[in-house]
Amino acid sequence: MAYVPFTESSFAQSIDLAEAAGVSTNGEMLLEADTIVYDNDQATVTAVGGVQIDYDGYRLVAQRVAYNQRTARLIASGQVEIVSPDGTKLYSDEIDITDDFRDGFVNALRVQTADNTYFAAENADRREGNITTFTRGVYTACEPCEEKPDQPPIWRIKAQKIIWNGKTKTVRFEKSRFEMFGMPLAFLPAFEIADPTVKQKSGFLFPRFKSGSRLGSGVEVPYYWAVSPTADVTFKPAWYSKQGFMASAEWRQKFDNGEYSITVAGIRQRSPEEFYKSIPANLSSDNETTRAMIGSTGTFQLNSRWVVGWDVLAQTDKNFAYRYGIDGYHQHSRTNQVYLTGLNGRNYFDLRGYKFDVQEQEANFDRENGVPNPDARDARQPWVFPSFDYSYIPDQSIAGGELSIDINTQSLYRRLSDFATPAEGATYGRLAGIEGWSGRVTAEAEWKRSFVTQGGLMLTPLLHARGDAIGVDFQGDSLARIGELGVASDVRSAYYRTMATAGLEARWPVLFSTTSSTHVLEPMAQIFARPNEQHASRLGIPNEDAQSMVFDASNLFERDKFSGYDRVEGGVRANLGLRYSGNFANGWSAHGLVGQSFHLAGRNPYASADFVNVGAASGLESDRSDYVASLGVVSPVGFNASVGARLDEDTFEVRRTDLTAGYTSTPVSVSAVYSFIEKQPDYGFADDRHEIRGSASVRVHENWRVFGSGTYDVSNEVMVSKAIGFAYDDECFSYAFTAAEHVNRENTSDKRRTVGFQISLRTLGDFATSTGISQN
Repeated sequence: MAYVPFTESSFAQSIDLAEAAGVSTNGEMLLEADTIVYDNDQATVTAVGGVQIDYDGYRLVAQRVAYNQRTARLIASGQVEIVSPDGTKLYSDEIDITDDFRDGFVNALRVQTADNTYFAAENADRREGNITTFTRGVYTACEPCEEKPDQPPIWRIKAQKIIWNGKTKTVRFEKSRFEMFGMPLAFLPAFEIADPTVKQKSGFLFPRFKSGSRLGSGVEVPYYWAVSPTADVTFKPAWYSKQGFMASAEWRQKFDNGEYSITVAGIRQRSPEEFYKSIPANLSSDNETTRAMIGSTGTFQLNSRWVVGWDVLAQTDKNFAYRYGIDGYHQHSRTNQVYLTGLNGRNYFDLRGYKFDVQEQEANFDRENGVPNPDARDARQPWVFPSFDYSYIPDQSIAGGELSIDINTQSLYRRLSDFATPAEGATYGRLAGIEGWSGRVTAEAEWKRSFVTQGGLMLTPLLHARGDAIGVDFQGDSLARIGELGVASDVRSAYYRTMATAGLEARWPVLFSTTSSTHVLEPMAQIFARPNEQHASRLGIPNEDAQSMVFDASNLFERDKFSGYDRVEGGVRANLGLRYSGNFANGWSAHGLVGQSFHLAGRNPYASADFVNVGAASGLESDRSDYVASLGVVSPVGFNASVGARLDEDTFEVRRTDLTAGYTSTPVSVSAVYSFIEKQPDYGFADDRHEIRGSASVRVHENWRVFGSGTYDVSNEVMVSKAIGFAYDDECFSYAFTAAEHVNRENTSDKRRTVGFQISLRTLGDFATSTGISQN
């Protein structure tokens, strides 16, 4: 073997490469071959057998390479492979190329780029070092099948000419056709895409098609403009046969410490009446000719501790973004927020402002009569500013225990009272929110310390103190609504309350072991002593953040079982229970809990109804609570199941239960949930609620899967939602088809059906279409 390293100033002592080719003298060329033949008369050098040339980041491998000094060209033949500095690989039986690898001509060419896209052609010509023209070429992003290399890829583009311009970073196809599985589907005289190596390139994206009974047939043709390496804008003009032209655009920009986006859209509707065929025009929020919106999201890391962000939407009417499916803003129930959060060690700071929107068809007000529309929910949603949380836990122990300090404030305004008339069988109605303003400041501190006795008994004493200052400005019909609750109210503009708690928790874990399993039984007991809750029993304090009341095994041992700060637990209460956990040698594990809560003295806060009757039929309103229990198992083969229940304290009748089961493996994923909640008239539910939810996904082949989901309302005997679909996905292509139906629980004739599919072609883009059908 002859191994000849050389610079441009010498080639086997007789060829001056720099002088012959006029290339930079900064690079070094290395040649390795079995045999090298010099022909000084013809000014050629021929390398034969295992030839490898390395030059300026390029590598050429071939069986034979001939270099002509006069033409400064290399002719390589025999299993030729060239690897460029960016990782692109070129394969051919023969290639004629300049000695600096800039220009050349190739027969029977195959090219593999660094990101696994592929070109092939009968021949190719490379000019100016960056423009390659493929004659009768083929392009695809699908890897060749190893078992059947001659089989057509899933998709490919065949063209009379393919021009790959490395300077403009584009690939142009002339006289082309698009094929899937070898079958031609579309013919295009010419089109252009971004270079596969480019991550950001201006140009048209795949169109999206939509269809619906109210919008008509529509098409959206997006155009992507790469403004800079850190900013871009996507224009999304769309045309709907019934409503006309809609303009939409999204601006995005990234910085070193965050990013933000702005979306705008607008339309001048041709046929607003299409939206309110089933509702009077004066009660429809869609009864507008000019509709528009602007929305923005963003998040920025100010430093290692602080993050600021926002997600906001403003629109001419409350239903535009939902009706036209504006990406990122089409949620039916939407939360707008601005926030600042900080985290440093064991300190946490969170300051937020909220505006809750319901993008519904019903207008907030009757346009003809100027009165609130009773069916509208959006006007009853509050503005919350600010909502503030601060938590601090000192690093040092205090009297041998842990001290935690929490501060919470909230201030909110509601335009209309959120009042619900009494449900069937209920004594009173519910005032979920007052018209006007309310605010609260809460500060609390908790200290606890754990002791372990020689017998393994763990004792944890606890001390807790809290203070609240509450301000209320009742407006509009708030006072009248309070009167409709049926009890006297102590209405004030300011309230102050305090609460002090002394508690003790006892736990005694006992371990049992066998040759194949371990089990831990842990009896637990708690007692909390405190005065009665102040200003309870409908005495004028709004309840905004403690309206949810679910008593189950998960909160049996909570010091305060209310879900928020607006209610506070008072009186003397004890919690008793037994916890279990087990691990088995075969990989199975189990866990469970059963227990009960007892009101021992003072006024039971869960029997003291507030504006929303939050404790009604909760299982805690009696001195001896319902029993709560949970049991779950986890297997090593992907199966898991759990059951939770609340049982009547006297009859053991089931008041609430939740059963879940799931199985996950490589080909199959299945889950099912059954929920039952007994009727709670005073809490707003006049009937029992039964619901079954399920979902499944099965991979029937390496690349194919089918999936479905459904929700069945057992009480109303209606399939609330159902969906089914199938999908294909591999390294270069994905396809998904879905069909879904959603039914109004209260009006089963009101149905919304959608059918859609999405195709994603790697390096080309996504193509999607959906059809919506609504019948009322």
